[in-house]
Amino acid sequence: MKIAIPTVGNTPTAMIDARFGRAPWFLLFDTETGAWQAVENTPNLQAVQGAGIQSSETLVREGVSAVLAPHCGPKAFRVLQAAGVTVYLGASGTAEDALAAYHAGTLQPAASADVAGHW
Repeated sequence: MKIAIPTVGNTPTAMIDARFGRAPWFLLFDTETGAWQAVENTPNLQAVQGAGIQSSETLVREGVSAVLAPHCGPKAFRVLQAAGVTVYLGASGTAEDALAAYHAGTLQPAASADVAGHW
């Protein structure tokens, strides 16, 4: 299973970015191999609109099954949910911290977005 985390950098020690769709990077963690992969999100950083949707579509193409993020807007959430991706909200610290919280069971699956779009 692949887990995606929006970050400001391309290593597991990078801090999580609070704005899911406009995060410069997504770090993907493969639970089967233990490998990290960095996916650049540059095309969506300056998008006038639709950054959350486009970022979500990128993650779906990468085969992600779960997203660990501090927040997620309604459009991105709908895309992820429609693709069967589980969103866990409230992640904080570094990508490694978020993964540890996920494994410890302190992050719970979200039933809906927690912020309005364009915040």
